[in-house]
Amino acid sequence: MSSKDQKNLTQVIEKIAKMDEPRRSIVQRVHAVIMAAAPELKPRIWYGMPAYAASASTPALVTLRNDDRLNLAITEKARFQSAGGADGLLMPAAWFFETVDSDTERRIAEIVRSVVD
Repeated sequence: MSSKDQKNLTQVIEKIAKMDEPRRSIVQRVHAVIMAAAPELKPRIWYGMPAYAASASTPALVTLRNDDRLNLAITEKARFQSAGGADGLLMPAAWFFETVDSDTERRIAEIVRSVVD
């Protein structure tokens, strides 16, 4: 891991550590899921949020927001695919959550892998 990657990872961990409980624990868990699902992604701060990019110097592909609700989002820099079915040409890009269970972890991992595949 380069020194820039390590610095960015430290900043993400520090950002998460400053969150109030129970969100801190939830976001720590989601961070771990993201890193396990796509270890090639590089954590970094993107517009003040924990985010994950292909490299330390490229735009973020996935972000985590801690606003009124927690939010996992795919940025406009990722490849998108139409949802199909009832959603037709709509392209899902953000998911709100308040807690994380094993089904949610699996879905987050699928979403994250979709931006790097």
